[in-house]
Amino acid sequence: MTHWIEIALVADGEAAESIAQELQPFCHQGIAIEQADLEEGKWDDGEAPPATRVIVRGYFPQNSQAEETRLQIERVLGYLNMMYPMPTPTYRVVHEEDWANTWKAHYQPVRLGKRLLIRPRWIDVTPAADDLVIALDPGMAFGTGTHPTTQLCLEALETLVKTGQDVLDLGCGSGILAIAAAKLGAGKVVAVDIDDIAVAVTLENAAENGVGEKITAFQGSLESLITSARRYDLVVVNILAKVIIQMCEQGLGQLVRGGGKAIFSGLIAEQADEVEAALRATGLVPIARRQISDWMLVEAYRPV
Repeated sequence: MTHWIEIALVADGEAAESIAQELQPFCHQGIAIEQADLEEGKWDDGEAPPATRVIVRGYFPQNSQAEETRLQIERVLGYLNMMYPMPTPTYRVVHEEDWANTWKAHYQPVRLGKRLLIRPRWIDVTPAADDLVIALDPGMAFGTGTHPTTQLCLEALETLVKTGQDVLDLGCGSGILAIAAAKLGAGKVVAVDIDDIAVAVTLENAAENGVGEKITAFQGSLESLITSARRYDLVVVNILAKVIIQMCEQGLGQLVRGGGKAIFSGLIAEQADEVEAALRATGLVPIARRQISDWMLVEAYRPV
């Protein structure tokens, strides 16, 4: 039986972004960032409360290298602490079969935008007449709708998706953004992730939400997308700012059809200028920003 070590840190938005970037090389399947102060029973207030604290989680194998990995993580956090106060990490052992369920006790439905209702598949709710309900089980993929970066994307999609559009969700995780785009009227949605587990979870969630025929999900990278002939009316990228900048250097803007739009989330306010400069260099024109607490989303378009 495989065991994993979970590292968790409770931080503000500014610290969380830096922590996530530094933990990425050590942790399996990337880093999860979730809102820490979303109270049970408070999700149906009409809008998501602002995030003041988030939980950064990652997992690495409990094996002969585990202690060395922990020491390397502590060393990295020590360096970060010289620039910004770092929270103290907590560690615990998680069994393979419990890994995907460790967060479920704290995952509650949340309303976003004007009519999006995100709920766990294991919790029943009574939707309003015009609600678009997304029933989600992220499993071992990331993306629950509780983190501000995902909330910003969902709110932007509600405004930007037009009937019949071709949409790309790059770094699809649980498929939450791809499913939202499909339910909001997109014609075809392509969901791509480097993690095969994320692809499987996206396909399962798409089928459960009745949009399986609209969504094509596959394991792939930016390079595989650029070398194909397909371009998109709307591209959504909810990753870390550092990764977005790297992708821009690799030609990310080519994926957006002339006249099309793209949204980029996963950055904090202080990184917005740098991300926008990278977007301009890849042929996109930033046109708007959205913000929740320290977190920011940038909207851009590609000139015809």
